[in-house]
Amino acid sequence: MKQLRHLSEAPLPFFDPSPVDQDEVTIIPADGADKIPSYLRNHRKRLRDRFLAGGAQAMPDYEVLELVLFRAIPRQDVKPLARRLIEVFGDFNRVISAPMNRLMEVSGVGEAVVTELKIVEAAAQRMARSRVLQRHVISSWDAVLDYCHTMMAHRETEQFRVLYLDKKNVLIADEQQAQGTVDHVPVYPREVVKRALELNASALILVHNHPSGDPTPSEADIQMTLQIDDAARALGLTLHDHLIVGKSRELSFRAKGLI
Repeated sequence: MKQLRHLSEAPLPFFDPSPVDQDEVTIIPADGADKIPSYLRNHRKRLRDRFLAGGAQAMPDYEVLELVLFRAIPRQDVKPLARRLIEVFGDFNRVISAPMNRLMEVSGVGEAVVTELKIVEAAAQRMARSRVLQRHVISSWDAVLDYCHTMMAHRETEQFRVLYLDKKNVLIADEQQAQGTVDHVPVYPREVVKRALELNASALILVHNHPSGDPTPSEADIQMTLQIDDAARALGLTLHDHLIVGKSRELSFRAKGLI
């Protein structure tokens, strides 16, 4: 007769009491080997090879998003999550710039995914910012437009920023003055010009976004701009422009003859 082993001698299953993020659950093969299944490993290699060969231009948004998600979710198929994020937010740019709380509402997204997405967003913003900060703005106008688009085009609420320039039109500061709702942002002309004096600026450029995607200025936008222009002139400051950033294009008050 076989001798029965006492329960106290039986190996206990491993239990990790720490909480598990929704996006950190991993698929482990039945044999217990902690490795990526071959079908996933091959898929990821193919995507990486295509990216290295042709760049992001040769790939749809959801596949670029997959490449980002690989780091956050090492041993799962992330294609369904990538497609779900694109479906919810619209495109790659809107995914990485979405508010953290909105991202966390998507099934399959946890802290690790949010962290990777926000790292990509921060990197894009820093690269765009480095092309304009301490540069001559008028001669780097395309870089300024790219920077404003990167910072603001995909936001879900309105944001008002001011670019402050020195007497040589070199950008010395870029500051967010106010944040509002989906269709309104409060702006105080006195605070805008007061800050210019504090920075010893000589000129400024106003920038705000329209989450609707249409950069056409409202009557309130026009009146606010004229008020800031009047306040700036009274103090010897120059208002170069007011840019409204839409989803795919920007509108210049100066080019439209509005100032």
